[in-house]
Amino acid sequence: MRFKLTIEYAGTRYSGWQIQKNARTIQGEIERAITAATGAREFELYGSGRTDAGVHALAQVAHLDLTTQLQPDALMRRINDDLPADINILHVQKVRHTFHARHSARSRSYIYQIARRRTAFAKPFVWWVKDDLDLTRMRAVAVRLVGFHDFRSFSDDDPGEKSTKVSLSALEIHERGDLLVFRVEGSHFIWKMVRRLVGVIVEVGRGGLTVDEAIAMLSNDSDVPARLTAPASGLFLEQVRYEGDPVITGSPPVAVPSWR
Repeated sequence: MRFKLTIEYAGTRYSGWQIQKNARTIQGEIERAITAATGAREFELYGSGRTDAGVHALAQVAHLDLTTQLQPDALMRRINDDLPADINILHVQKVRHTFHARHSARSRSYIYQIARRRTAFAKPFVWWVKDDLDLTRMRAVAVRLVGFHDFRSFSDDDPGEKSTKVSLSALEIHERGDLLVFRVEGSHFIWKMVRRLVGVIVEVGRGGLTVDEAIAMLSNDSDVPARLTAPASGLFLEQVRYEGDPVITGSPPVAVPSWR
């Protein structure tokens, strides 16, 4: 039997999604909770994609192959009872065996949060940028990054082993007072790509790069994005969209406590 799990988590205490030896991970905690909740040791949990250490998710998706008599709601409650407070299963539903959390996905979106002021509560969920930022320049470079490009300079992935070409359908920057919220949507994302896009855009906003210099990194290999990688703390997987799912529109959510 295959189930689709929708999961939210704060990634601060974890070494990313994927299970690892000698490291605490989101997948590892969920698999432990599944065994505790059902007694099963033979099952497969497959995520829509990896999130790095310290990265959060508003709606990660995974599929679970598990033999059980439990109905989806009861299964969700039992798993949640055995999960730490910073991981929560939002929804469980039965799906066809042809559904695959990664391969069936049509697009993914992330949000990234930048605080322009010091905050007592939100530090694990934002990047505090102390410098003044020119939002007009930042939006000018963001618009030009949208489209189908080779983002090899924005990733540690080896283009000789996998394609570094990605189609970005949106890269927006929204203001919420002293908070800037980026929304990035694309067909898929390669390793560290979103954090490096944000880092480069912020550097343009600081005045350390021109818009044209940033865009040139799409055509020429550059180590600048690696040096400008934004911290993991501000990054959230927002949505994994499948056939029939609506596209998220409007202003992105603010995923920080007590922000005003």
